[in-house]
Amino acid sequence: MQQQFTPMAFWTHGDAVTQTVAVILLILSVASWYLIIVKTIAQLRLRNAAEKAVDAFWNAQTVGQALESSKEADSSGLFATLAATATQAAQIHLNRASKSVGAGVSASEFITRALRQCLSRTKARLDRGLVFLASVGATAPFIGLFGTVWGIYHALIGLTGQTQVVLDKVAGPVGEALIMTAAGLFVAIPAVLAYNAFSRANGLIMAELDGFAHDLHAYFTTGETVRMAQVRSVTPKTAAA
Repeated sequence: MQQQFTPMAFWTHGDAVTQTVAVILLILSVASWYLIIVKTIAQLRLRNAAEKAVDAFWNAQTVGQALESSKEADSSGLFATLAATATQAAQIHLNRASKSVGAGVSASEFITRALRQCLSRTKARLDRGLVFLASVGATAPFIGLFGTVWGIYHALIGLTGQTQVVLDKVAGPVGEALIMTAAGLFVAIPAVLAYNAFSRANGLIMAELDGFAHDLHAYFTTGETVRMAQVRSVTPKTAAA
């Protein structure tokens, strides 16, 4: 009885369909955990770089130094890319305006468009792999359930023609089939939890990037250097007063 529930016995007793389902679940599990590890490392890098990159930019004396400082402090490259996009957009608009080419578009609108495009590309980069995790979380339980149903069906087919059913002959195959349901849940639950965690983390990062984009827009259009983070920290005190 104990040998019937070993992984080797499960693989040996299963037919081609059961083995295929097991391989699919194994591939989904390995791919999910690979994405979870990679994106966890990326999120830790982003959290570490967010405040450093923004501070490095605003503490510099010139725009050129600010770009270099933010690039060195930003290991993720997201905040430095946003700063470079705003700087380049402001310079392009200035050059076009001097040649009477960009007179129809204000500097504010031109820089806003550039920043929005950069933020859209950044969001797509952050969300990469989340669709796969969501798909695994949604489909893995049903794949495991299909393996269970097929395994039970296969076990019952093996008992066809027998006049007396012995419990030992049924318990082993049915127990092995039920393992497929547990395997499906084992694959799905980490994927769902990781999807929710990464979605929330990406939302926080995008909020930081959006605030930095507003600061950059204000600086390159009006020369204003007040950071959104400072405004948010002062507002509660003002309201309380």
